[in-house]
Amino acid sequence: MATLFTKIIDGEIPGRFVWADDRAVVFATIAPITAGHVLVVPRAEVAAFTDADDDLLAHLVRVAKVVGSAQKTAFGAPRAALLVAGFEVPHLHVHVLPAWGEAELSFANARPDTPGEELDAAAERLRAALREAGEGAHVPASLSSLEPNG
Repeated sequence: MATLFTKIIDGEIPGRFVWADDRAVVFATIAPITAGHVLVVPRAEVAAFTDADDDLLAHLVRVAKVVGSAQKTAFGAPRAALLVAGFEVPHLHVHVLPAWGEAELSFANARPDTPGEELDAAAERLRAALREAGEGAHVPASLSSLEPNG
């Protein structure tokens, strides 16, 4: 049975995409800890990071690094944080979020009631920063699609 994330990747459930390549996608979480919080998710269903092959895990971290740098620019954050938990969905995902301090890096701070307009605006800010960083080839043509940008 397909995971929730596979259904988002396959377009069965809407997503707010900021990155896509042949191995991974990045989309906004619906319960952000900070504005711009996204998930780096492999296209392949892998249950946990300890189950991923080294090449895939390295690729996800490279994507997270690029996205984190763009988050710092887009949101004026001094750091980008990386969190791996994996309890909510049994499909490997890496949380990447703009961060101003360690105290905020708790899932207890997640805001599941964030209006869709705020999620869209934050994702578009990140998409713009990725394009400005020269990563436009990995930014899908629209927020709701994985179609290539150009």
